[in-house]
Amino acid sequence: MGRRPQLTESVPMRSVVPEPSPQLSDPQELLLGYLDFLRSTVAAKITGMTESDLRTSRLPSGWSPLELIKHLVYMERRWLRWGFLGEPVPEPHGDKDASGRWHVGPEETVTELLAALYAGGERTRAIVTGAALKADSSAGGRFTGDAHEQRPSLGWILSHVLQEYARHAGHLDIARELADGVVGK
Repeated sequence: MGRRPQLTESVPMRSVVPEPSPQLSDPQELLLGYLDFLRSTVAAKITGMTESDLRTSRLPSGWSPLELIKHLVYMERRWLRWGFLGEPVPEPHGDKDASGRWHVGPEETVTELLAALYAGGERTRAIVTGAALKADSSAGGRFTGDAHEQRPSLGWILSHVLQEYARHAGHLDIARELADGVVGK
């Protein structure tokens, strides 16, 4: 009888957030609702993967599912906290190594990265509910405030973050199917 692969630590899985209602028309709530939906979808796609599958790439580009999760954590932080708010953020590109490739250290766990993903989503919701979509990003942080620099609006930033999540959820569909044949999560 073959040895069963080692599963990852128990990940406290939140239920998948449903897609926003077709009757929802408030742009701010639509963007936040879709971000919540995609964030939970991404988490569901990696839940149940073995530690080896989480840390192994099956794609020519070389990223692993865990590296992609870490990228999403840092991407959202870069755009909302460092970008829109102009907060100083330690290691804004902490998802990348010296060569610019995504990386995850051996000490980093799926539980910690999913907790950071959800915490980032809660922080995003707090930022967005306190601002208007037409508000421009703050000077400082990601954007210098140079007179010629066009700082993006909160609405643009949320749309950009949303497309990042959607694109990478599709990438995880492929990575998961190649890893263990699971589809449709």
